[in-house]
Amino acid sequence: MDTSRKAGDTMQAEHTSPVSTAELVRRLAAIPAANIGDAQERIGVASALSPSWPGAKLAGPAYTVWTRPGDNLYIHKALDEAQPGDVIVVNGGGDQSRALIGDMIGLRAKNMGLAGFVIDGAVRDADALADCGLPVFARSVTPAGPYKFGPGRLQLPVAIDGVVVSPGDIVVADADGVVVVRRDEAEQVLAEAEKIEAKEAAKRIAFEGASV
Repeated sequence: MDTSRKAGDTMQAEHTSPVSTAELVRRLAAIPAANIGDAQERIGVASALSPSWPGAKLAGPAYTVWTRPGDNLYIHKALDEAQPGDVIVVNGGGDQSRALIGDMIGLRAKNMGLAGFVIDGAVRDADALADCGLPVFARSVTPAGPYKFGPGRLQLPVAIDGVVVSPGDIVVADADGVVVVRRDEAEQVLAEAEKIEAKEAAKRIAFEGASV
C-alpha cells in the first residue's frame, strides 16, 4: 500500500470536510453584518429590522415562524420546539400595530438558551428585554399586546423584509441590521467575509499610521 498517498488522501479529506454549523456561527458572529452582506454581493440583508435595545447582537441558525399579523400563538409553539442557540425568525407580515413578543417570552427564551429573535413585526418591553440580555431585532416597538388565536406555521421558508429565510439558515444581526446566510452557501460566504474583514483591518492600521 502507498502510505504516502493514504496520508495525502487523509489530509485532503480533513481539509475539505464540512465546517459544522456551530463553527460557522461562531466565526460569522465575529464579523460585522455589513461585511457579511458585502461577502454575498449585498443581498440577504434585512436592514429595515433594527435592534430593540442598543448593543444587541446575535448569530445562530434560524428556527422559522410564519404567523398571522398581530398574533403570537405560533411563537409560543416555536418555544416548545426550538433548541439552544437557535434564532427564532418570525414573518409577522410587517405589522406594527401589535407586539408579537415582550419580556415574558424574552425571559423564557433567555432561560432556554436561545440566541434571540428576528421579527418582521413589532415587539414591546424593550427595556426589560435589554435587562434580561435577550437580543431582539424587529421593525418597531409598541405597547399594544398580541392576539393568540393563530393560524401559523413552523419551520417553513419565511420572508423578513423581503429576504427569504429557510430553517437552518444562519442569521447574524448587529447595530446595522440583519443579514441572512443560506446554509448551503455559508462556508463560501464565511471565507469571503473573513477576507473582507482582514483587508479592512489592514486599512485601519494604515490609516491610523498615516495620521500619526
